[in-house]
Amino acid sequence: MDAVDFANSTDSPRAWLMAGVAFAACFIACGVQFTFGVFFKPMSAEFGASHASAATIFAITASLTNLLGIIGGHLGDRFGPRRVMIAGAVSLGLGLFMTSRVHHIQAAYATYGICVGIGVALTYVPVLAMVGGWFRKRRTAALGITVSGIGCGTLVCVPLAAVGIEHFGWRGAYRLTSVIATAGLLSCAALAKAPPVAAVYGANRLRAIVRTRPFITLYATSMLSSMAIFVPFVYLPSFAQTRGVSEVRAAALIGFIGASSVVGRLGLGALADRFEALKLYKAATLLLGLSFIIWGFPGSYASLVVFALVMGSAYGGWVVMLPVVLAEIFGVEGLGSTLGAVYSGSALSAVIGTPLAGFLIDKTGSYLWAAALAGISVITGFLIVLPLQRKPVTQTSSTFAA
Repeated sequence: MDAVDFANSTDSPRAWLMAGVAFAACFIACGVQFTFGVFFKPMSAEFGASHASAATIFAITASLTNLLGIIGGHLGDRFGPRRVMIAGAVSLGLGLFMTSRVHHIQAAYATYGICVGIGVALTYVPVLAMVGGWFRKRRTAALGITVSGIGCGTLVCVPLAAVGIEHFGWRGAYRLTSVIATAGLLSCAALAKAPPVAAVYGANRLRAIVRTRPFITLYATSMLSSMAIFVPFVYLPSFAQTRGVSEVRAAALIGFIGASSVVGRLGLGALADRFEALKLYKAATLLLGLSFIIWGFPGSYASLVVFALVMGSAYGGWVVMLPVVLAEIFGVEGLGSTLGAVYSGSALSAVIGTPLAGFLIDKTGSYLWAAALAGISVITGFLIVLPLQRKPVTQTSSTFAA
C-alpha cells in the first residue's frame, strides 16, 4: 500500500480527520439546535404564546431533522457528504437569520422550524454515515468522537446563547449565531470527503431491511426514546426558572446534559470493545428512562443538576450505540440510508412529544407531568427492545442483497 492508498484507506489518518470534521459539524449544528430551550421563554413572552404553541417550533425542527434524515443520508451516500453539508449550512444559517426578523409565532414555524430542521438533517446523518464508512476496526470509537460533538456543542452553545440574549436580545443573538454557524459548517463541508468504500445500495435492499423484526424494534425504541430526550431540552430551563433559578444558571442545566453526554458517548464507546453493543444500547435506554424519576422528585437546583448529569450520560450512550448496533446488524453499506430510516421514527415523537408535554403543563400548571410523559415513553421503548438479539452480519448480507 503506497502513501496515497494509506492516506485514503479505512482507519487511516485521513479517516481520523473525517471524524474530527464530523465532530465539528455536530458541535455546530446540534449545539445551535439545542439552544432553543434558552430562546423559548423570551420568544414566548414576546409573541404571547402558550407553552404548547411555542414548543411547536422545536417540534417542527426536531421532526424534520429526523424525518428528512433518510433523504440526507441517501443523498450523502449517493453524492458524497460535501454537497449535502453545504446545502444544510445555507438552510440553517438562513433559518436563524429570518427567525430574528419575524413578528408572529406562525412565521417562526417556517423560518426556524422548517429551515433549521432541514439544515440539521442535511448535516447530522450524512456525517455519521461518512465516519461509519471511513472506519472498520475503530468504528465505535470514531462514532463516539463524532457524536460527542453534540454534547460539546450543547455545553458551549447553550450558555453562550444565554449570554448573547442578555447582551443583544434574542433577535440579535440569532443574527450573530446565523453568521458564525454558517461559516463553521461551510468550513466543515470543504474538508469533508466520501469514504473509500461503496456506500450506496439499491432501494430493494433498504425495503427488505425495514421489514425485518430487528429494524422495526429499533425503529419503535428510537421513536419512544426520542420523545423523552426532546422534553428536557425544551422545558428544563423554564422549569428551573419557576424555582427561582436565574436564566444563565437555568441554561447551564442544558450544558450539564451536553457535558455528561460526552462522558456517556466516549465511555460506552470504549466499553463496546469488551461488551456487545446491543447490550450497552439496552442499558443506556433503561438508564435514560429511570433518570426522569430524579426530575419527578425535584428539590433544589442541585437535584436538577443531578438529573441533567444522569440523563445526559444515558442519552450520550444511547446516541452513540444506535449507529453501531445498526452497522453490526445490517452492515456499513448504505449506512446513511439505514440511519435515516431509523431516525425518521423520531419525527413522530417530536411532533407529538414536546407539544403534548406543553399541553400538559398548560392544563395542570406543573412541569412534572412532562417529566412523567418522558419517563414512561422511554421505559416503554426499553421493554420493546429488551428481547432483541444481535444477528450476525453474515446472515444479513445475503438476506438483504439488492
